[in-house]
Amino acid sequence: MADKKKSRQRIEPSFSSGRERIDNGFNAGERIIGNRRSAKKHYEEPEPDEEEDEDDEEEPVVEKPRRTRSRRKPARRARPRRGFFGFIRSTIYWGLVLCLWVGIGLAGLVAYYGSRMPSASTWVIPERPPNVKITDLDGSLIANRGTTGGEAVTLSDMSPYIPEAIIAIEDRRFYSHFGFDPIGLARAVVTNVVTGHAVQGGSTLTQQLAKNLFLSPDRTLERKVQEVLLALWLEHKYTKDQILTMYLNRVYFGSNAYGVEAASRRYFNKSAKDVNLGEAAMLAGLVKAPSRLSPARDPAAAEARAQLVLQAMQDQGFITEADTKTAMSQPPTRSKSYWSGAENYVADMVMDQLPKLIGGNVKEDLIVDTTLDMSLEEKAEKALSDVLEKDGRKLNASQASLVSVDATGAIRALVGGRDYAQSQFNRAVTAKRQPGSAFKPFVYTAALEAGLTPNSIRNDMPVKIGNWAPENYEQRYSGPVTLATAVAKSLNTVAAQIVAEVGPDQVIKVAHRLGIESDLQANASIALGTSEVSLLELTSAYATFMNGGFKVAPHVITKVTTASGKVLYQANTDNPERVLNPDIVTNMNAMMAGVIAYGTGKSARIPGWQAAGKSGTTQSFRDALFVGFTSHLTTGVWFGNDDGKSMRKVTGGGLPAKAWKEFMIAAHKGITPTPIFGGGQIIDNGLPMAQTAPNGDQPTTIGNIISGVADNGQPVQQPTLQQRPAQQPIQPQIVNQTAANEDPQDLPPANLADDANPYSSNPYDSSDIPPADVGDSGAPVATARPHRSSLLDVILGR
Repeated sequence: MADKKKSRQRIEPSFSSGRERIDNGFNAGERIIGNRRSAKKHYEEPEPDEEEDEDDEEEPVVEKPRRTRSRRKPARRARPRRGFFGFIRSTIYWGLVLCLWVGIGLAGLVAYYGSRMPSASTWVIPERPPNVKITDLDGSLIANRGTTGGEAVTLSDMSPYIPEAIIAIEDRRFYSHFGFDPIGLARAVVTNVVTGHAVQGGSTLTQQLAKNLFLSPDRTLERKVQEVLLALWLEHKYTKDQILTMYLNRVYFGSNAYGVEAASRRYFNKSAKDVNLGEAAMLAGLVKAPSRLSPARDPAAAEARAQLVLQAMQDQGFITEADTKTAMSQPPTRSKSYWSGAENYVADMVMDQLPKLIGGNVKEDLIVDTTLDMSLEEKAEKALSDVLEKDGRKLNASQASLVSVDATGAIRALVGGRDYAQSQFNRAVTAKRQPGSAFKPFVYTAALEAGLTPNSIRNDMPVKIGNWAPENYEQRYSGPVTLATAVAKSLNTVAAQIVAEVGPDQVIKVAHRLGIESDLQANASIALGTSEVSLLELTSAYATFMNGGFKVAPHVITKVTTASGKVLYQANTDNPERVLNPDIVTNMNAMMAGVIAYGTGKSARIPGWQAAGKSGTTQSFRDALFVGFTSHLTTGVWFGNDDGKSMRKVTGGGLPAKAWKEFMIAAHKGITPTPIFGGGQIIDNGLPMAQTAPNGDQPTTIGNIISGVADNGQPVQQPTLQQRPAQQPIQPQIVNQTAANEDPQDLPPANLADDANPYSSNPYDSSDIPPADVGDSGAPVATARPHRSSLLDVILGR
C-alpha cells in the first residue's frame, strides 16, 4: 500500500524546478482559475530532502497549455454577430474611405495636369477664323468663304429649333450643370454598360466647346482633365447663352462647314434663321459624326439620326407629338457632295483677287460687295444648261461658259462651267483658248484706223502669205466684196489680206489697247484668232465697242469693308480712258450688226433689240464662241470640251449663239429697247477717219452699204463725223415676235421678204453660211441693184 501511495505522488522528470514553473506562469492556482473549477485540490512542492525522488513525482504542468487553449475557444464563439446593419455600416465606412482616397488621387491628378497648363489669368477665347461674306449687287448673300464657311450669328438670329435640338440630343441638363455634369456622366456610363457599346457621351456642351477652342482631339487622361478645368472656367466667365452661342458658331457639321450658318447654307441653301424643325434636327444629329451622318454622303443615315433628335426634343418638352409627326413626314434632305451654283465661280474669283486689293491675307471678318446680279446669274446658268441638255450630248459638247458685263466692265453674270459641284475650274476666267474669228473685230478696227472704210473693196480669193494659205469653207470665193460684207460673212481670205496690209503688230496694239492682256503672236494667222485669250478679256474688249470707245477694266469687286464698317477697298470706274475714235466704233458696230442681221450670227437675233457681235470657231471645231452686245450688256459664250476634243461641227453661230440669245432675251425682259452706239449706221466718205470733213450727207445703214444703194435709189453718200444722227429708240412692236422666238437659222429677218435680203443672191441656202474660222465659206459678190428696204431700215422707220 505504501508503494501505491508513493507511486501516486511520483513526480515526472522535468528540466526546471517547481519554483521556476511558477515564475513562468504555470502554477496550480492559475490553472484552476482558468478552468473555472473549485480550488480544493492542491499540489505540494517537494521538500529539499526529497529531491532525490524528483523523478518519481507526478508533474501535471505538461498538460497545462493544451487545457488552457481548449478552454478559451468557447469564449470566442460567444462574440455577438454583426448582422445586416453591421454589413451596411461596414460598406458605408469602407466606401467613404475609398471615396476619400479616390478624391485624394483625383485631386492629385488635377493638380498635376493643371500645373502643366498656363495660368488661368492668361486664358482667352481664341478668335474665330475670319469669314468673308460675299454679296451681290443688291446685298444678298452669294457665298461665304474662309475656314469656317459661314459667318457667326447670334441666338436671336437663328431658328429657335436649332439650340433646342442641340440641347435635347447633346446636353439636356445644359442650363442646370456647372460645366461638368456628374449625373449625365453616370447616366452615360450606365447606358453604355447596359447596351454593351458607346451610345451616350458624358461630355457637356461646355466641355465640347472647351475642347474645340483650346485642346487637341487626342483621347488622353490629361486632355480630359484639362477639358474639365477649362469648362469650369468658361462657366465662371460667361453666361449659358454666350457659351451656347459660341458652341453653335464653332462646332463642325461636316463638308468644311463650321457653325450653324455655314451648315445651313451648305446643306439647305438657306440662312440659319430660315431652318425648319426637321432641318434643325438633322443639323443637331450631325454633331455626333459629321462625316458619316452627312446628308451629302448618306441621306438615309442622316434622316434616321434626325428622327432620334426629334424624339429627344419631344421627351424634353421642346416640341409636341404633332410637331414630331409633321417633321418626320417631310421628304428627306438630299444635298450635293459639294457647294453648287454658278455663283461659286464668282466667289472663288473674289477670293483670288481679295489679298491684292486689301494688301495681304484676310485677318478679320470682311464683307465684299460685288457687281454680280444673281437674277442674271441664274438666267445665264439656265441658258447654258438648257442648250447643253438639248444638244450637248448629240454634238459632243460637254462644257460651256458665259460672261456678261455692262458698259463699265462690271461683271453682271459669270458661269465658269456646266456644274460647279462637278468641276470648280473656271473656264470663263482661267482657261485660255483660241477665239477664232471672234478676234476679227480687232483686225478690222486696225484697218479702219489705217484709213480703210466699211465700203473698201477687197478680193475674196485664194491667197498665200508665206507658207500659209487660208481658205474659206468648201473653197468657195466671192470675188470683190466690201469689208462690211467680209465681216458679216466672216471671210477668212479678206481678214488675212487686211492683216498683211496693216501688219500683225498693229492688230496686236489695237487688241491690247481694248483690253486683251494675254500674249499675242505677231504672225499672219492672228487674223483668224490663233493666239489664246480668256473669255473674260475677250468679252470685256467687246464692251469697248458697246460703250462708244472707252476702255473697260473687267471687275467684280466694288467694295471691301470690315464687320465694323471700315472700308478697305473701293472700286473707281470714273473717267475711263478713251481708246477708240467714236466714228470708228460706229462703223465697227454697224458691221458687227450685219453679222447678226444677215451673217453667221443669225441665231442670236433678239426680238425688239438691236444687237451686234461676232462668231468664232477654231480648227476642227474644238472651240465655238459668240460674243455680242446690245446697248445694255455685252456677253460672251464658249462651248467645247475640257480635253480639247472636237465637237460635231459646232460653230460659233450654232450652240453659242443660241445660248447667247436665250440669256440676252431673259436679261432684257422688262427693259425699254435702245439702239447700239451709232445706231447701226456707217460713216464713210472715202477718206481716212481722221481726215473726214463736214458735209450735208446723211448717214446710211448696214443694209444700204451691203445693197449698194440709198433709199432714193442713188449710190450711197456717206455721212461725216459731225453729222451723225442722234440715237433713236428702236420700235419693238414692228418686229415679228413669233418668228423671232423660233429658231431663225433658216429664216429671213422678221417682216422682211426673202428677196429683200441683201444676201439673197447667195447661191446656197442661208443655213449653210460657214462659221467664222479657217474653212469659212465666202459670200457672193455684192452687186448693185435697185434698193430694197433692209431690216434696219424697217426698224429705224425708213
